[in-house]
Amino acid sequence: MTITPPDPTTAVLLAGIPATNKSLYHAIRFSVGDPAALVVTQQGGGVQRLLILRNIEMDRARKHAAADTIACPADYAPEGGLSGDRETATTQAVAQAVLRAGCTRVISDRTLPLSFSDELLRQNIIVEYDPDLGVIDRRAKSDEEIAYLRQAQHATERAMEMACTMVGKAAAHKDGKLHIQGDELTAESIRLAIDVFLLTHGYTNPRSIVAPGPQGADCHNLGAGPIKTGQPVIIDIFPQNRHTRYNGDCTRTVVHGDIPDEIKKMHSVVLEAKTAAQAATKPGATGEDVHLATTNVMQSHGYAMGFQSDEHPTTMPHGTGHGIGLDVHEPPLLDLKGPELIVGDALTIEPGLYNKQLGGVRVEDLVLVTEDGCENLNLLQQSLDWS
Repeated sequence: MTITPPDPTTAVLLAGIPATNKSLYHAIRFSVGDPAALVVTQQGGGVQRLLILRNIEMDRARKHAAADTIACPADYAPEGGLSGDRETATTQAVAQAVLRAGCTRVISDRTLPLSFSDELLRQNIIVEYDPDLGVIDRRAKSDEEIAYLRQAQHATERAMEMACTMVGKAAAHKDGKLHIQGDELTAESIRLAIDVFLLTHGYTNPRSIVAPGPQGADCHNLGAGPIKTGQPVIIDIFPQNRHTRYNGDCTRTVVHGDIPDEIKKMHSVVLEAKTAAQAATKPGATGEDVHLATTNVMQSHGYAMGFQSDEHPTTMPHGTGHGIGLDVHEPPLLDLKGPELIVGDALTIEPGLYNKQLGGVRVEDLVLVTEDGCENLNLLQQSLDWS
């Protein structure tokens, strides 16, 4: 990440716990589970990056962190010494580092903990918020990041293929419930299979969505219970690579056996909307432009945007997609007032239609904004039939 303070009296600060603060991690490319801070200043005509973190992490940080100087809080202890609380001690050291650099002002981002702001203000250092700090850097993916995203999406697709095939190739009993080798197929058993598959391939996995029938009408319902023939099942998988920390995200909808006509229609419209959204995805277009491309298709087929009602029982209540990288959901949004897209944006395109009686249909791919449009990183088929 390139961070340059505007003048020698101003420091740029990113702080928090790198293991969970993705903006700080992105800036230093180093993960620890304790409080840390990157202080960037102008000194001697150049930019200096100081990383303050726990003393036992310093040797490892010197080898791997993107910083010019590695220090611990004790190196910047104030008069009277450091607090016995680790985070407070880090905030005290940061304030002293800023003062010793001759800075009277700090610019920070949307992730700065209040504890750091409080200590800086106590030392009469001005704290300013820059809502764009770190955001554009994280949006414009490097070649390395793109490779990580391709890798994650490939693993996600393999898990998705396995899960959809479980449904498509299952046997239906007289009661309509699906079975595999005599065992009842449930949302829980599919979710477990996804978890095991991804764990063995080096991924951590939040609880995947496996939402059968009417449960799929709530677009973030995780799903529970038996899978039945003739019902749509929304499967949404979004794992994180344990080494690179980059995420995949893919959704498919699968139906075992005979597919209801209305589900076929919903699926056809969703695919048409996804194609239109991808065609609208290019540098200079906005997230709103992409979402309006989806909206136009939905409305042209008589479907409404927004929440379901008696007048509009089948609708799309969410945006068209979102950015993805170190977080599954990160800027920009593909929705009303969504910002201008830039080369290197990694985005999900995921239109969906939902009906409380029938369930839902959603299809999601991951695309990369290129110089002349976008590249779809998905190779997986989009059919409802996985038999």
